[in-house]
Amino acid sequence: MVITISLALLFGIVLVILLRTRHLSYGSAFVAAMFGFTLASTGASALITNLISAVLGALSHL
Repeated sequence: MVITISLALLFGIVLVILLRTRHLSYGSAFVAAMFGFTLASTGASALITNLISAVLGALSHL
């Protein structure tokens, strides 16, 4: 679990740097995908899933 969280943090930091410098390429798409996969295996995945469900539920009532 500790390795997964630190890896997700590393991919997140690299992704933020790539987005800030506007250096978007296939490499940044790979970093974004790896960030998503590592984030999904952390404890934050349930929170993110609930947040997305709540936002989509609110949007469907508009």
